Order: sequence, then C-alpha cells, then structure tokens
Amino acid sequence: MGQTAAADIATIGRISTVPAVLQVISELTGLRFAAVARVIDNTWIACAVLDRLGFGVQVGDELQLVSTLSDEIRQGQHSVVIDKVSEDPLSRDHPFESYIAVPILRTDGRFFGTLCALDPDPAPLRSSTIQSTMESFARMLALQIEAEENLQRTEAAPIKEHKTTELREQFIAVLGHDLRNPLFAISAGAEMLLRKLKDPPNEQRVRHILTSARRATKLVDDVLDFARGSLGRGIPVNIEPCPDLGDVLRHVIAEIQSIHPKRIIQSSIGDLSDIHCDRERVAQLLSNLLANAVVHGDPDGPVEVSAQVNEGHFILSVKNHGLIAEDALQHLFQPYSRPTGGTPQAGLGLGLYIANQIALAHGGQLEVKSTQSHGTAFIFTLPLTR
Repeated sequence: MGQTAAADIATIGRISTVPAVLQVISELTGLRFAAVARVIDNTWIACAVLDRLGFGVQVGDELQLVSTLSDEIRQGQHSVVIDKVSEDPLSRDHPFESYIAVPILRTDGRFFGTLCALDPDPAPLRSSTIQSTMESFARMLALQIEAEENLQRTEAAPIKEHKTTELREQFIAVLGHDLRNPLFAISAGAEMLLRKLKDPPNEQRVRHILTSARRATKLVDDVLDFARGSLGRGIPVNIEPCPDLGDVLRHVIAEIQSIHPKRIIQSSIGDLSDIHCDRERVAQLLSNLLANAVVHGDPDGPVEVSAQVNEGHFILSVKNHGLIAEDALQHLFQPYSRPTGGTPQAGLGLGLYIANQIALAHGGQLEVKSTQSHGTAFIFTLPLTR
C-alpha cells in the first residue's frame, strides 16, 4: 500500500462520525456490509468497514469483488444501484445480490473513492430517497475529508483554519438538511398511507417502513448532535421557562414504557414549574438515560426515575439495579461506548455521550454512580439560575 493510500486511510480514521454513518446506511438500506473506500487507479482500498456478514475485510485491505464496479463509478462519477446483481448483465458474476455505491468527490471535483454497501440477499434499493441520502452522506464525508486534511496542515499554515471551520459548517448543514429531509418525507408519506389503507397486510408493510424511517431519523439526529459536540460547537439549547416540564418528562416515561411493556418503571416527579431549560433537550436526555437503563439494567429489577428540586438545583436521576464494571465507568460518556459482552444492541452507542453534552450545554453536569449494593444511577444536576 502506497503512502497516498495510507494517508487517506489515516484521514478517514480521524473522522469520528464515519462509524455512525456506516451504521445509518446499513439501517436505512438493510445491507449488512458497508464501507468507505479509496479508489486509486483500479485498486479499491477499505478505509472504514462495517461488516455484519463476516467477510473478514479489514481497514487497508484491497477488495477485488467490487473493484470493477468502483472503476465504473470512478470513470462516470455517478452512483451505481443494483437491486439484484444476478439479473444485471454487467455485474452478474459478483458474489452478492444487492449493491449501492456513490462517488465521494472533493469540492474541486476530484474523485476520492466510494461510499458503498452490499449484501448477499436482494434488496429494494431503487428508491430516490435511498440514493439521495447516500449521496448526501458522500458529500458530507467529502467535506469532512477536506476539513481533516486542512486541520493537519493548520500548524504549518494557520490561515487554513478559516477554511477548515467553513467546511465543518457545511458538513453540519448537509447532515441537518440533506439527510433529514428525505427521511421526513418517507415518514410523512407512510403516515398518510396509514390513514388511507384498510387492508392489514399492506398496513403492516407501511408500518414497517414508518418504523424504519423513524429509526433512521433518530440515528441521523444522533450523528448530527455528535457532530455538533465533537466539532466544537456544542449541542444548541434554547433556555426558557418550562412550567410544563413535569408533563414532558411523564410523556417520555410513558413512551419508553410502551416500547418495553414488561419492564417496571417507577417514577417520582415533583413540582418542576420553576425550571428554566430546553424542554426538548431535557426530554432527550431522559429518554437516552431511560432507554440505557431499560436495555442494560437488571431485567428483573425496576427502573426508578426521580425529578425534583432540592436546595436550588433541579435533580433528574435514573436508577437501575445493574452494575457497571469499574473499568467501563471512565469511558461511559465517550462516543460509541457500549458494554462489553452480551447481545449486540441497536443504535450507535451515542446516547450517553449526547446526554452528557446536553447536560454541559445547560451549564449542569451528568454523573454516574454504580455499586453492587445500590445499583447504577445517572444523575443530572442543574443549578436553578435564570
């Protein structure tokens, strides 16, 4: 592998949103292999990989099975979408059935590589929304690649800092607009169909589409919040009087309870009428903490939620009867943090990171306490200052 490829792999490795991007793509398309690839001449080199198929492809590997398709993208600089490879006369010899790849083009038009996904099973990929979302991700990655390259040159050329900041702003704009809008359109269309449909089989299919679109939207929102936090802007909050905060938190608890009806969730919500905060962000913080407790806590024990005002502070806590290993505590609020062992969970592993960023954006703090005798408690503390 040449120096150019090694440098490009290192650049992709420094872009902390890439693992989340690959997971969102996998969730959106249903394809179990996704990758960011550098294409140099006729060589396809993996720079980042999500492999749920056990292909064994590692970062730095050259992958021959998609090299001809990547060459087609490089020459034409257009996307390739194949629902069923075995029925495609130009690509039927490849050992997979569904494939989508979009070009990653630098801002000056130069070809970097591809953002691609594939699966041995056929999949309905010929949706304008899927393709446009993938292309938006590719534009987003191109901006981040150039931002990272500029950042590496900042010490030698400080004048590049403004350009790097500009590229990062464009990255967040693409993520927030170009990716969320198609998913919103899918959700709105599915909701409209549900109101019109009367036959159960089709209704079930549309509900599946709606659920998938909402899950993908949640993943994109998590990546957007992560991008804002990791790129130095912080998660935006709108602090205002929230006399209805208690009702907002009760709604979050009811929503999580409906998703996990077998779990016991006990709550104690005090008088919160004098709280100033961003109600949507505090609701998001509680939702993330509560979902984490339900998924990772002791399934036989209750989850306890408390929201009170005490000695000039708003204190929101979520407690479960599980135990977090000592060596895992220090990493809990880092991106992509997950418990070791056990069954792999859906999502990106950003929930606790985002909850902590929301706490910091409010001028508060989020801490965790975990002991064998008392279980695990996440505690959000916010001073009552206007």
